[in-house]
Amino acid sequence: MRLTPVSVMHYVKLVYRAALFLAAIVFYVFGRTENLSSFSELLKSFPVIFAVIWLVFAVEILFRFFPSRLESPGCQKQFAANYVKTGKVDISIQDNNAAVLVALVWIGFNAVFGALKVFGVIDDGILLLIACAYSVCDMICILFFCPFQTLFLKNKCCSSCRIYNWDYAMMFTPMVFVKSIYAWSLVALSFGLLLRWEITIYKHPERFSEATNDYLNCRSCTEKLCTHKKQLHSLWKHIAEFTAERVRKLKK
Repeated sequence: MRLTPVSVMHYVKLVYRAALFLAAIVFYVFGRTENLSSFSELLKSFPVIFAVIWLVFAVEILFRFFPSRLESPGCQKQFAANYVKTGKVDISIQDNNAAVLVALVWIGFNAVFGALKVFGVIDDGILLLIACAYSVCDMICILFFCPFQTLFLKNKCCSSCRIYNWDYAMMFTPMVFVKSIYAWSLVALSFGLLLRWEITIYKHPERFSEATNDYLNCRSCTEKLCTHKKQLHSLWKHIAEFTAERVRKLKK
């Protein structure tokens, strides 16, 4: 099956986020050789790279506040224009408890980085690299494998994900510990997006339920990533079988 425009956009994001992550690593390593440890020092020495990183993600977040055909149905279901009534009234959002568990696990996990920063074990640059790494992992979760889906939420796909618009808030959690207007502005934007998402769920839960919103039905999906994930899993299975067969023959 050919990639849909939404899927193509995901791969584009994966590529340029990976490029930004690699660029940040290079500039961080170079900065450390110059004994630059604080975010302000790194920013003064390499203003362009950090301005680009800030601009890319600020624009991404701002676009999420509005309907878009190039975004996943997973984040677009919050908008009234994408609410297609099924005629049913039995709203079912079963993973609220799992969402709370994800939040607690994520806060606890990132609190470790915050403590390491407070005690001087890691610096601002490391926190930026962690945030950039999270941005790449975010696309890996969408395109290939999502541990939150598998371990906690148990949702069928990204379209029905309860926490889809948490991604930027989770991505920039480490930046909470960086004293910079650049860092805190991204944190504010991302948590503003999360807050709007949660308020919409509270006020319009019918938009987030597969039972009441036909937009979340498989036949209405504009992403079709599940198809590509199945194709990848099938490929990996064939590779594993081929490798096992080669090993068996070599042992004879």
